[in-house]
Amino acid sequence: MSTQSTAGIDDAGTSDHPSRSDGFVRGVSEMIGGPLGDHAVALDRPAGREGRFWTAARIVLALVCLTLALHWVQKSPCQDGAWQNNIQYTRMCYTDVLALYYAEGLNEGKVPYRDHPVEYPVLTGYFMGALGLPVHALGADDPGINQGQWFYNVNALVLSALGVATVAVILALRRRRPWDAALFALAPALLLTATVNWDLLAVGLAAFGLLAWARSGPGRYGAVLAALAGVLLGLGGAAKMWPLFILGPILVLAVRAGRVWAALLSIITAAVTVVLVNLPVALPYRENWDRFFELNSTRPIDWGTLWYIGRYLDGKVSPASPGDLGPFEWLNANIPTLNWVSYALFGLACLGIAALALLAPRRPRLAQLAFLVVAAFLIFSKVWSQQFVLWLLPLAVLARPRWGAFLAWQVAEVCYFTAFYGELLGAATSRPVFPEGIFVLAASLRLITVALLCGLVIRDILRPERDVVRSTYPDDPDGGVLDGAPDAPWYLRWRHPSATSEPSPEPATA
Repeated sequence: MSTQSTAGIDDAGTSDHPSRSDGFVRGVSEMIGGPLGDHAVALDRPAGREGRFWTAARIVLALVCLTLALHWVQKSPCQDGAWQNNIQYTRMCYTDVLALYYAEGLNEGKVPYRDHPVEYPVLTGYFMGALGLPVHALGADDPGINQGQWFYNVNALVLSALGVATVAVILALRRRRPWDAALFALAPALLLTATVNWDLLAVGLAAFGLLAWARSGPGRYGAVLAALAGVLLGLGGAAKMWPLFILGPILVLAVRAGRVWAALLSIITAAVTVVLVNLPVALPYRENWDRFFELNSTRPIDWGTLWYIGRYLDGKVSPASPGDLGPFEWLNANIPTLNWVSYALFGLACLGIAALALLAPRRPRLAQLAFLVVAAFLIFSKVWSQQFVLWLLPLAVLARPRWGAFLAWQVAEVCYFTAFYGELLGAATSRPVFPEGIFVLAASLRLITVALLCGLVIRDILRPERDVVRSTYPDDPDGGVLDGAPDAPWYLRWRHPSATSEPSPEPATA
């Protein structure tokens, strides 16, 4: 790192202060006296030099514990499983965790995949069985316990631990910017959706995979960590699939840096991991294992997606003749075509992101590309469930830790969450809670704010001097073996055919 002082960090290595470096936080801080002063006693001193117990990292960890505790309270009206008078919708406390304990036959002691097909990738099914079958056995010995409530609470405890672990990983990746992790810890979307499903399992595994990659480097030890990153991302992909998308940005960045061997090692170990996790189910119970793929290939347009918004607009445009379908309605009636169109748009987006990584004036950071890829998948997918916001949360924090746009996105997610439950209640009672246009507006706001975040990340890639993480770190703290590496000679010859020498990477100084 440069010996010069950088924005928000001094020569001694103290942390970034958002009240100085973030315009939104600086403006809000005026209500309580303004930004942190030069002579203030900071809460976030360098590692090993803390002067008090409540350091920034410990405060952030306490905040995520508080958020998850409030989430448990928010879900408490539904924990007994006695969902009378649509309480799961009126209190917005519905959770798949409790509902699927019964729907997947866990309350009867059925083993996932062996005795019952499961609609999720195998590691999620293993997780359900590992927690659900002991609860069923306990209930068989003690009929007085509420098995569903026990199952939910055990899951909530483990998933919450994974949420706290994710914050710890963000803190480890951003030791000089500990307050960035507060974006995740205080996210309203985390409070509302943490245990709606098992997505925090994949989030936690992906976070540890990113940490392992970030600690990789040259030599045998670095290779071991690159392989471990692949194993962890493979496990995450065996739980919810999307963590596998992170391997694409790793490969593209490695190609530009000429460090392809490390990326290939991660990709190979991830692929081997996915295969090994799936084989115990795929071979003996192929039909039940295939349920996940069958469901996703046959599902029509789901609520809240780009395609759903298009269907609504189809209904507002008069067809050319009676009986004609609008383009989105036609796609909904021709699901195989819808699937291919969705895959094609996502593929084109990935190609565009790869081109961005190669054409950017400076090699992008891994978190920036990973966020763009996962966001593109959600934008063009025919399914965008309420809890999928958890996929983007840690990547958004690592890619662009700015409070203003992040909070605008979170407000849109809260609006969508509320409108979604209104839609569910209307469907359950056959009495609309509000006009369909309100739900479509909320879905549109969610889509627009995610697209806005993508645009801001792209701007930071094209203008790296605006990247706040690079104002604190010389290159990419998540880059691992790529961190600080120069671009490959072939790339430099391609971009600078007249150059006579290899330029060195520029330090990110203020």
